[in-house]
Amino acid sequence: MRVAINGMGRIGRLLFRKLVDHPQIELVAVNDIMPAENLVYLLKYDSIYGTFDKSITLEQGHLNLPGNKKIPVLQADHPSALPWRDMQVDVVLECSGRFTKKALAELHLKSGAKKVLLSTTGSDDIPLKIFGFNQNGQTPGDIISPGGCMTNCSVHILYILQAIGIRSAQLNILHSYTSRQELVDAPHPHFRRGRAASESIIPVEIDLHLSIERLMPGLKGRVAAVSTRVPVANGAMADFSVVMNDEISAKEINNMFKKAAEQEFKGIVGYTEDPLVSLDIKGNTHSCLIDGTLTSVVGNHLKLIAWFDNEYGFTSRMVDWLEYWQSGKA
Repeated sequence: MRVAINGMGRIGRLLFRKLVDHPQIELVAVNDIMPAENLVYLLKYDSIYGTFDKSITLEQGHLNLPGNKKIPVLQADHPSALPWRDMQVDVVLECSGRFTKKALAELHLKSGAKKVLLSTTGSDDIPLKIFGFNQNGQTPGDIISPGGCMTNCSVHILYILQAIGIRSAQLNILHSYTSRQELVDAPHPHFRRGRAASESIIPVEIDLHLSIERLMPGLKGRVAAVSTRVPVANGAMADFSVVMNDEISAKEINNMFKKAAEQEFKGIVGYTEDPLVSLDIKGNTHSCLIDGTLTSVVGNHLKLIAWFDNEYGFTSRMVDWLEYWQSGKA
């Protein structure tokens, strides 16, 4: 499978690291409008995941890697200018955050790509498909939204809990700060996002409940969510407060998730009883890791805590999509 990455931000660069030596996927090009020398520097040195373990240089518009591997670096600002047809690109990983509406994402198809996989939740007219939940039933010309890190964490948990029955759920995603916040106080259309990210706990409005309702219509009107940004650079803790239909013990809840992690949702949902903190989740590939030590129940009111690496876990699901398509299962 021949893959190109459009947009070399946090997600694009992490995907580069994951795919550059993948045995079944060939990374044939990357595209970003930043200076190529700056891209090489950011690929080499990462403040979260450390220094890249391979040498990488820039020569005549290509990234040079060990084994005489050369990956073209493009600098087009629009998908219509990209040579996907000439490069015989099977899948474009659309990671720029700019082309998330269907009419814009389709420009990659018009340029010759066969599929487009977004790195976020796209517009409503793009299928929302969460790997491990509803990935079946794809066609060759698909544009797919794999959701976001919070959706991938939440939908599996709520689906498992639906076996008991959910009356209502309040979700608080304690999340590391992101590039859509400010380092120092600055003007911002959403005032709180303009406050210094490393100095405050900052509540941020999110539309996670809309994605959940698209995926699980039976929960429409019964889920609310907020993200609380905290002064760490990586990692997240999802705090689920759920009113269940019936009373159930914390032990029974933990057994449900432990079984799910070992069987149906293996590799996507994890389970632990280690006393973790957010730093321990860095580099974890699960969409969510249930912390059984923090499960508690009062009557039919459940408190459930899950950890996830908002970058590494999510990009692991994007790679799962590529492997799924490459295997011919779609």
